[in-house]
Amino acid sequence: MNNEKKSPGAAKAFGALLRFHRERAGVSQEALGRETGYSKSQVAMIERGERRAKGNFVAIADELLSAQGALAAVAEQVTANAVAAWFEDYLEEEAKAAGIHSYENHLIPGLLQTPAYARAVFGCASPPWEDEEVEAMIAARMGRHDLFHRRPLPLVRFVLEKVALTRPIGGRDVLRENLQHILEVGRLRNVEIQVMPEDRETHAGLSGPFILLETAERSSQLVYVEGLSGRYFLTEQPALGDAFARYGTLRAQALSPEESHKLIEQVAREL
Repeated sequence: MNNEKKSPGAAKAFGALLRFHRERAGVSQEALGRETGYSKSQVAMIERGERRAKGNFVAIADELLSAQGALAAVAEQVTANAVAAWFEDYLEEEAKAAGIHSYENHLIPGLLQTPAYARAVFGCASPPWEDEEVEAMIAARMGRHDLFHRRPLPLVRFVLEKVALTRPIGGRDVLRENLQHILEVGRLRNVEIQVMPEDRETHAGLSGPFILLETAERSSQLVYVEGLSGRYFLTEQPALGDAFARYGTLRAQALSPEESHKLIEQVAREL
């Protein structure tokens, strides 16, 4: 079957089906992992649609769980997806947002990454991605950059911790190239990039990174939060209002776009 005919949500569908048959059979994630050579956490990631099943996993699981070929049939739809299944819902919202406001505290966010930096980021994954998965995800990440130029122009704002701009993921040359790219993106009239200095004594973002999305009429607002324990949207008040207010405070605490531009230039020169 050709890749273009495969469902982009197939990984989630396979994961949900796997969980259904596993629980119906009374088999724990740990037990399934032992039989397939996977860890409990890897089985959990497959069930959440975050990783593809590899090797003989599908065949062993199908037989062990008495799925009668159902798992094997759905697994055929799962390919090296360019986007992690859990990220698909976010990308649907990002594609139609008129305002995208991002706070990042530990690495350069995907919308500002170069291919080399993105490859280094994906290379840090544990357990590791397959080569074909990495290349597909890099291509998808670079494709997201088109939003800076779409019509009507969205307003895109970033507040970045300085450490995200100095941590040499991929090496100093890779980081320097990415900083130059950030400076170029920051010159677009619909983009604002601010850097949070390291010497702040008060800080509104101590709870971690997040992304705010809104429509032009502000009739719809979302907050996307991603962490080790899961990924989720905030869609209800007062959580929505609190997050937007927090972002406003972050912008006030950060350096201005002009000051930030000068700082990024300095960091790039010193690498």
